[in-house]
Amino acid sequence: MATFSAAGEIKSQWGEGPVWWGDTLYYVDIEGHLVIAWHPGSGTEKSWQVGERVGTVVPRQSGGLVIAGDNGFRFLDIESGELSFLSDPESDKPDNRFNDGKCDPSGRFWAGTMHLNKPRQPVAALYRLDADHSKHKILSDITVSNGLVWNRAADTFFYIDTPTEQVVAFDYDSGSGNISNKRLVVDTMDFKGVPDGMAIDENDNLWVAMCHGGVIRCFDSSNGQTLEVLETPTLEVTAPAFGGADLSDLYVATGQSGITEGDPLAGHLIFTEDASVKGVPSFSFAG
Repeated sequence: MATFSAAGEIKSQWGEGPVWWGDTLYYVDIEGHLVIAWHPGSGTEKSWQVGERVGTVVPRQSGGLVIAGDNGFRFLDIESGELSFLSDPESDKPDNRFNDGKCDPSGRFWAGTMHLNKPRQPVAALYRLDADHSKHKILSDITVSNGLVWNRAADTFFYIDTPTEQVVAFDYDSGSGNISNKRLVVDTMDFKGVPDGMAIDENDNLWVAMCHGGVIRCFDSSNGQTLEVLETPTLEVTAPAFGGADLSDLYVATGQSGITEGDPLAGHLIFTEDASVKGVPSFSFAG
């Protein structure tokens, strides 16, 4: 059984989007409007108030970070904390905001939006921000865009639109950044919780946070079979990421809600050293 501990002191309202880069784990507190950096080597953490709900953060090759939130894509200068505008593809949709995202192996930033009102409607989308800062709508009719990863061969893209309760795959062309040939990989309908953020390991297995369910499920990406289930000490798990010096630690962002009242770990970034495999390096934005 995996043992999880808190990483750092910050307790997010709704943590999301962990990504390991260099020697640091970056993630966001969506409702707290924070980008957070946890440095396990020194045990220090730093945060930046960005003044809006922020769904995801990725590193930038030339330095600093890139975020996607209420006001679209922005650069974040980690020295000054200043934001600079890049693009807002849904400025005409005040009931949507950006949610999860990652950079692909070619340095493009993929991030999707979600509909905020309930009942949620399929009026969101998945976008790709290229190194030349051009934006491209990749998928439409999305409701809550969430986990996304690429396999090691960089020829397959895996994706979650949470209300579908599915992980789907597409053929991925690393040269053009285009995807095609959608197919079902995992149906999570019979599992507790709903699929949220996702990581991939060195064996191309998929690690999916089952939000409201308190578990991280590992699936074989070739046939969708469950390989491992890690129970976590808090129910609102939102996204996993491999980190540490050799990518053998598993970090999990978490949130707070009505079902976590009285839970001291709810909202904390948590981690375990008991993951059975290692992750793969993350990618940074090339623009």
